[in-house]
Amino acid sequence: MAKTQDFTAMMKDVMGAFPVDTKAFEDAFKTSATLSEKLSAVALEAADKSTEISTKWTKETLSKLGEMSKAKKEPADYAKAVTDFASAQAERAAEHMAAFAEIAKKVQMDTVELMMAAGKDFSEDATAAMKKATDEVTTAAKKATAAAK
Repeated sequence: MAKTQDFTAMMKDVMGAFPVDTKAFEDAFKTSATLSEKLSAVALEAADKSTEISTKWTKETLSKLGEMSKAKKEPADYAKAVTDFASAQAERAAEHMAAFAEIAKKVQMDTVELMMAAGKDFSEDATAAMKKATDEVTTAAKKATAAAK
C-alpha cells in the first residue's frame, strides 16, 4: 500500500522558511490609527467652530427680529425697520460666510499636511518592511541552497 505524504509537515517547513514579521502590520495599523485620530481632531475642531458661528449668527438674527417686531408709531417706521433688518442681515451674512470659509481653509490645510505626513510614514514603513522581508527571503534561500548541496 502506498503511504500518503504528510502535507501538514511540509507546509510547516515551507512557512517556517519564510517567516512573516507582524511588526510591519502593527506599525502600519498604528500609523493608520494615529492618522484617523488626527483627522478626527481636525473635523471636530471645525464642527465646534462652525457651531459657534452658527449660534452667534442665530442670536444676532433673533435680536434683530426682536427689534423689528416692536410696535412703531408711524407706518414708515415699519418699512425702515425691515430695511434695517435686511441690511444688517446681509452684512452679517458676509461676515459669517467669510468665517466659515476660514474654517474650511484651515481644515483643508491641516488635512493636506496630515496626509503628506502620513504618506511619508507609510512609505517609510513599507520600505523598511520590504527591506526586512527581502533580507529574510535571501537568508532563507541561502539556507535552502546550502542544505540542498
